[in-house]
Amino acid sequence: MAPRTIQSVIDALVAAVPGAPFASTVDTLKAGDAAQPAVKAAVCFMATGEALERAVNLGANLVITHEPTFYNHLDQTDWLKGDPVYEAKRAFIERHRLVVWRFHDYPHHLKPDGILTGMLQALGWEELTAAGQSSEFVIPPLSLREMAVQLRDRLGIATVRFVGNPDLVCERVALLPGAPGGGKQIRALMGGAATVLITGEVAEWETSEYVRDANGAGLPRGLIVLGHAASEEAGMRWLTTWMQALVPDVPFVFVPVRNPFQWV
Repeated sequence: MAPRTIQSVIDALVAAVPGAPFASTVDTLKAGDAAQPAVKAAVCFMATGEALERAVNLGANLVITHEPTFYNHLDQTDWLKGDPVYEAKRAFIERHRLVVWRFHDYPHHLKPDGILTGMLQALGWEELTAAGQSSEFVIPPLSLREMAVQLRDRLGIATVRFVGNPDLVCERVALLPGAPGGGKQIRALMGGAATVLITGEVAEWETSEYVRDANGAGLPRGLIVLGHAASEEAGMRWLTTWMQALVPDVPFVFVPVRNPFQWV
């Protein structure tokens, strides 16, 4: 029996997503020849230089990344041609015959959302979904500060930022991983059911300022910002197991990506 190609691995994953393939998606091949045999797949939140090196060291020739490889949502590279950072990364991929494929839109269209499923598992919130909601949760009461600490510890991240009264009692919260945009984040707090939003990242002139103004108007609201990677990596870890079950003849391994920011 001929070995499975990387393209056949990709096809198998896409086929498992309701409504796929999509006519328009960023989930496309970013580099490499998908006709080559699939040896091992490395799954990561983002195909950073370190993640690519780790994939090579693990013996993988397929890298499945949730976020862009080349610093913009569509992975457009014309504007990067000749830049030494881009050229070094591209050369590394080509030298090691890596195939880089993005898996962003499809996991968010699983039923339920694959990224959210993994995050809930990591947080221990699988049974806490509010009735009739997919992104709101009713949790045992604790303060905003206590919740920030709990999230930090359960996700194993170094720091968590929050806006609002540290003593605000949190019971009904909205969880929107990643960077869904200020409009969606603010709407999650507008109805008054959820008083706290947990998200990955914000534009600092949008949601954080809405929460500040809400508190100034006497409307208790809280915002917890985990960082984009911290809010979605558990989802990619869970999806690694999901992928392995779909394609049992190719090994899949999860490669964590560290937050690049440092603190003083």
